[in-house]
Amino acid sequence: MTSLSTLKVKIFADGADKAGMLEMYAKPHIKGFTTNPTLMRKAGVSDYRAFALDILAAIPDRPISFEAFADEPAEMERQAREIATWGEHVYVKIPITNTAGKTTYELVENLSHSGVKVNVTAMMTLNQVREVAAAVAGGSPCFVSVFAGRIADTGRDPVPMMAEAVKVLRPYPNAELIWASPRELLNIFQADSIGCHVITVTNDVLKKLALVDKNLTEYSLETVGMFYEDAVRVGYSL
Repeated sequence: MTSLSTLKVKIFADGADKAGMLEMYAKPHIKGFTTNPTLMRKAGVSDYRAFALDILAAIPDRPISFEAFADEPAEMERQAREIATWGEHVYVKIPITNTAGKTTYELVENLSHSGVKVNVTAMMTLNQVREVAAAVAGGSPCFVSVFAGRIADTGRDPVPMMAEAVKVLRPYPNAELIWASPRELLNIFQADSIGCHVITVTNDVLKKLALVDKNLTEYSLETVGMFYEDAVRVGYSL
């Protein structure tokens, strides 16, 4: 396994809890941040704009993505253009389709070629990657977010698809591939091994970084001790 110090993939913290984001901001190996409306709702965010501006005041110098949450293309574009004005390092998340399944390729192209840094999100097929690559070709810096974790949830191995996505994006230097929604720490090393540019990771998974290269015999003993101590605390008897 590659050690943490030699990783080439950039780790972005994925979340919307301010305290957690600031905790990750203090760590040099966290190179950027991503959010989405679902994470914001879970974190209790009620004012989207106020939250975003507050976070940007605290984290002004690393890439951070906020999502346009409208469903109609015209309103999605209006939101995207406003969000883009919030900061130099802001990327605007644009879903690959709206809720009716209408693709956003044309919107992505218009935004990317008018100076908006986009993060095309919720992607799960190579065809989507190819279409987005064509849309952003020659445009502003952008992220292409493929939800590898959700692909894995369907019983499919995401690694071959992600490796192919790296190849698809190779001719487009302005586009970086994101391994999105990872499920375990191992995914960071898998993303690194195929040359993926970025992986977004939630705080609960990031906290497992302390386990990298841990002695497995020692880890086994600690696990046995945990089971024993929990049984004693509860007072189980047979």
